[in-house]
Amino acid sequence: MTGPRLASLALQGHEAGLDVFRQALERGCMPHAWLITGPPGIGKATFAFALGRLLLGATQADSPAGRRVSAATHADLLVVERGFDEKRQRYRSEIVADDVRPINAFLRRTAAEGGWRVVIVDGAEWMNRSAANALLKILEEPPPATILLLTSSAPGRLLPTIRSRCRRLALGGLDARTMGAVLRTIAPEADPAELERVTALAHGAPGRALALLADTQGEIARCVERVCAGFSALEGYEVAEMVLRKEYGFDLFFSLLSDRLQAVARQAALSGSAHGLACARAWETLVRLYGETERFNLDKQEALLEAMTIASQA
Repeated sequence: MTGPRLASLALQGHEAGLDVFRQALERGCMPHAWLITGPPGIGKATFAFALGRLLLGATQADSPAGRRVSAATHADLLVVERGFDEKRQRYRSEIVADDVRPINAFLRRTAAEGGWRVVIVDGAEWMNRSAANALLKILEEPPPATILLLTSSAPGRLLPTIRSRCRRLALGGLDARTMGAVLRTIAPEADPAELERVTALAHGAPGRALALLADTQGEIARCVERVCAGFSALEGYEVAEMVLRKEYGFDLFFSLLSDRLQAVARQAALSGSAHGLACARAWETLVRLYGETERFNLDKQEALLEAMTIASQA
């Protein structure tokens, strides 16, 4: 998720979004809350940290304030995200009220360095109802000199009252040149040919590129092709077991299968075929299945088998 690793990354790309934020700051019309949206893996958390650096006078990484932000130890910066379950070795399925509660104590304190106080809520769509209501109370009566930066890949899952109290800042995927620069930074040992391959498939999302790099032999991609070509029940279980053995397998399988359905739907729509509507509906069902599986911590093998059935029927 976030933490020191992302806090220390230099922002590359997203210049237009950064300009919008800078203008609000320079004009003295800074909203108290921003909702940073965009597809998964495009660097929303890194962008939020870059905004935090602007507010905290920490844009120079080697300055005292810059080093504290990089280490995630700055006294005027608080990061809220899904907790990590050490027993299961994975991130929890929700941001709960206990994760949000420290914001109140943080905001009751005077800013340690006399300027802004910054709260980053990374993956705000993962808040459960109690956590969302706790955050809403803060948004309704924000303290002075406080900025809340919410990142979300699925803003539609947030309470409308939370969305209405934030200024929306939508980010898009990175261009190929910027993607190359980012990947050389975060995956310096990767083979250049592999970087070129995954850049073409990542849709401007470095996070997705990392998942593709982890699929070193393209096994997940071949599984998607295998499913779309037709499969037996036994083959379905074999695919699910192989996908779940991969570190990024579940996320990458859903992502690539969604891409495939979107591409087929688009091609069918251009040719005037009614098949495009079926594929579009299957894609919507697939997206909903993925979200519900992650949000409610459902059985991933069952979700994969259901996803394969959805794709095959489309």
